[in-house]
Amino acid sequence: MPGAESTTARCSPPVAARGLTRRYGPIRAVDGVDLQLERGEFLTVFGPNGAGKTTLLKTLACLVKPNAGTLTIFGFDPRRSFDQVKRRLGLIAHTGLLYGGLSARDNLLFFARLYDVGDPGRRADEMLEEVGLTERADDLVRTFSRGMQQRLSIGRALIHDPDLVLLDEPYTGLDQHASRMLRGLLEQIRGKGRTLVMVTHHLEEGLEVSTRLAIMTRGRIAWEAGAGSLSRAALEKFYLEVVGGGA
Repeated sequence: MPGAESTTARCSPPVAARGLTRRYGPIRAVDGVDLQLERGEFLTVFGPNGAGKTTLLKTLACLVKPNAGTLTIFGFDPRRSFDQVKRRLGLIAHTGLLYGGLSARDNLLFFARLYDVGDPGRRADEMLEEVGLTERADDLVRTFSRGMQQRLSIGRALIHDPDLVLLDEPYTGLDQHASRMLRGLLEQIRGKGRTLVMVTHHLEEGLEVSTRLAIMTRGRIAWEAGAGSLSRAALEKFYLEVVGGGA
């Protein structure tokens, strides 16, 4: 029922997880996580290697299924309503999910058609302009720098205008200039009312763009706070205390 679907999407939080658990054999990569995000929030999850950050993000992205707990995306259970969920998700993965043998425009056209976007050519050009790659639109992606590929990856993730954007270590491998450009793009995305979840090792970048912060260790969210009044020094202190205490 289209009307019911619209009402559910409009009234429900972008992410609602209760007791979310993902095991790999005896290892609980995600261990009973409770998480709720409202529209327009930007949550950054910090944590050491092996903390479960990427597994949590993959679970939210519906790339892996939880072994226990519940998860709804805009009120929909991904196990029963995957088509409704995937159209609301945009994933910026560490690998980029791009085709190096295609041009920037052709990559965006491919994903626009995959999501059945109306007028894919116009939409691809809009995204190229938004991520600052119009002049390189016809160049093969394999010739792009890491920073340019990351910008194109953002265009790919937003091509279908998702309401929830997930980012996996987006700053990895970027130089200072590319990091500044990425930070500006993320601020633009949040300014349009989208909800974002990012996992990263970079405390400063996460602090600057986020509205909420969390620290994850041993599969659990061990600390959470608003980002507004927190300084870099205070965040580092909390990080060292939480990660050190959980080691």
